[in-house]
Amino acid sequence: MTDPLIDLQIDASDLQCPMPLLKTRQALRHLNPGQVLEVIATDASSAQDIPAYLRQSCHQLVRCDEQPGRWCFLIRRGERES
Repeated sequence: MTDPLIDLQIDASDLQCPMPLLKTRQALRHLNPGQVLEVIATDASSAQDIPAYLRQSCHQLVRCDEQPGRWCFLIRRGERES
């Protein structure tokens, strides 16, 4: 299975909690439903915060890759939230 095309990438490296999550939420607002966001983060809290937010939202976590001290999230934008 191939990865979806990335429509927008944000690099939240070196940002501390809660900034990676806030940047993710802000970026998702700029995408259309179905588009894909890639988020790169180095704050360990992101590994829990971003997936937890996505579980409570209309957005879909396509994939999360973890390397030592670095996380890369692929997120598909869901339908508009009410």
